[in-house]
Amino acid sequence: MLISPTPHRPPPSAAVLLTALSAVGVCAYYDRKHCAILAHAADVPRAEALNHAHVMLGWTAFPSERPDADRACVTATIRRPDGTPESHHQADTLYRTARLRPIADEAQAAAWAVAAWMTGGSAGLMLLSGLAEYGIVPGDGLSIGPDRFDVPLPFTHGFWGRLSIADRFRSVQHAPDAHTGWRMFLHDEGGEPVGDPVFVTGAGGLVDCAEDSAALAAAVADWLTSPVSRHCDCYGNERPGRPHDRECNRYRLPVQGRPT
Repeated sequence: MLISPTPHRPPPSAAVLLTALSAVGVCAYYDRKHCAILAHAADVPRAEALNHAHVMLGWTAFPSERPDADRACVTATIRRPDGTPESHHQADTLYRTARLRPIADEAQAAAWAVAAWMTGGSAGLMLLSGLAEYGIVPGDGLSIGPDRFDVPLPFTHGFWGRLSIADRFRSVQHAPDAHTGWRMFLHDEGGEPVGDPVFVTGAGGLVDCAEDSAALAAAVADWLTSPVSRHCDCYGNERPGRPHDRECNRYRLPVQGRPT
């Protein structure tokens, strides 16, 4: 799970925010001391979050007896340590509720703002949005690393592999307008890459990131939902270390995108 554990159960409104942040791949936890949510980079341990640039999310919820009890005002502030951690910070407002809306809508809007800041408004965030259309989200079939996305993939005979996604420069954090095409590799049950990319776009020039991300998301969903028979049996129990069958229809015809 991307939500860091805490021994104190957050209030219901905080739980909604934490769920929204997790859904877009942001690591966050409820800080009881500050009565706020702290969102931090995936490669920063929770114990070190306050010593690095992070986002603090605060909110105002309304009493249950009010007609607007399901609504909330949310503020997300970028905090950068300046001097002694936890005491001296430079803060910039990243998101603030413009008009009162249901807390679920506000949580989603704030979460996307935090994710965009965390990734620099990256192409990876655009791909996350495309994958979410198929129910492929962080913590539930998708693992986010600093330079790639991984999706677990079931093989025959109980084996599991994965699909690994990045661009030609092994990045998911590049700007959408600098996108040169996604590449997706199949990895075997031992974690080793198998042959050529099973999805590849671009030839060195710029590629429309929105189109490319949508096409890749559809390809990932197809890999996850297609019958096992569409994948060759080279991962069978008889020879689990056998190289991938190059006659496999999956391997033979990698998906080609449409460069712009």
